[in-house]
Amino acid sequence: MNKRFLFTGLVTSATAWALLRLPGGRFPWPTSDASTRPVALITGASAGIGAEYARQLAARGFDLLLVARRAERLSELAQSLATAHGAHCEIITADLAHDEGVSLVEARVRTLDNLAILVNNAGFGTIGRLVNVDPVRQQEMIYLHVMAPMRLTQAALPGMTARRYGAIINVASVAAYWRFVGNVNYAATKAYLVAFSEGLQIELRGSGVHVQALCPGFTRTEFHHTEEFKQHKARRYPSFLWMSAEEVVRQSLEALGNGQVVVVPGLFYRALVLALRTPLLGEGLMRVGRMVV
Repeated sequence: MNKRFLFTGLVTSATAWALLRLPGGRFPWPTSDASTRPVALITGASAGIGAEYARQLAARGFDLLLVARRAERLSELAQSLATAHGAHCEIITADLAHDEGVSLVEARVRTLDNLAILVNNAGFGTIGRLVNVDPVRQQEMIYLHVMAPMRLTQAALPGMTARRYGAIINVASVAAYWRFVGNVNYAATKAYLVAFSEGLQIELRGSGVHVQALCPGFTRTEFHHTEEFKQHKARRYPSFLWMSAEEVVRQSLEALGNGQVVVVPGLFYRALVLALRTPLLGEGLMRVGRMVV
């Protein structure tokens, strides 16, 4: 019995590793002598991982379309990137947790003739068992994590496929693999983004459009600075569990250039995801989630 479980675990781990390395074709970065600068659209761009994508893509020669709710923060970021990298930055102030905000950005996407990268990064989390959390807030989170990326991706694809060039980056989470107590809908929406990205990459194979699901672990951003997270145990987790937004985005863009579809930054988190996908071991780790809330 033990040998059978061990064999199953090894096969599952190998399969999981293969899925993490699933090739999607190498994304060709623009050259410095390109006649026009390509555009990268980043949602949730006012802080954290989104702002870091803006910095690193501007440094790679992209103009930017920055989307978030906080206009002042976007303006400050746009000015700094124009000064540092000569990037032209367009700003759209929108709340993508609601149809009106998504429709506004969606309409602009359909008019862009040089959109090269779409980063679906906007998101938030809540803390609490499902029976206790605000259902309206849950609905907003599901719309932001599921409907907004799907609609913006659908709007971007006609132009990208016609040009046979582009990339979609969906910022998911290691929570996609960890069904933990206290945030079941958050984990479910991130699992959707991984499945959506994997399926879409298969659908787009040979089209020149590349898809990536980024699955970071704990990252030092404003995500954990909200009122809901102030008393959360995650804020007291050891320092080795935390990564910088700069390193997370660096690994994402490096993996995009290598054609990797599912990207889990950090050796610890890659090992964790592999363990979570292994029978018995994964079930044991899931039980740890009971201590989160």
